[in-house]
Amino acid sequence: MLLIAILLPWLSFLLRGRIFHFIICLLLQITLIGWLPAAIWAVVDLQNRRAERRTNRLVRAMRRG
Repeated sequence: MLLIAILLPWLSFLLRGRIFHFIICLLLQITLIGWLPAAIWAVVDLQNRRAERRTNRLVRAMRRG
């Protein structure tokens, strides 16, 4: 997924179901200058999503424990 976020940032958002982000990212990527910020945004968003999932798993484990 990380490779997709770098090469095709708009596809990364689309595959994760973030339609509004997908549209904005696609508009950004249309310009060559906008491709780099779009790729950075997609990678950062992907990493934040993974961190959020980890945190949620930890919270659930602490509540059970």
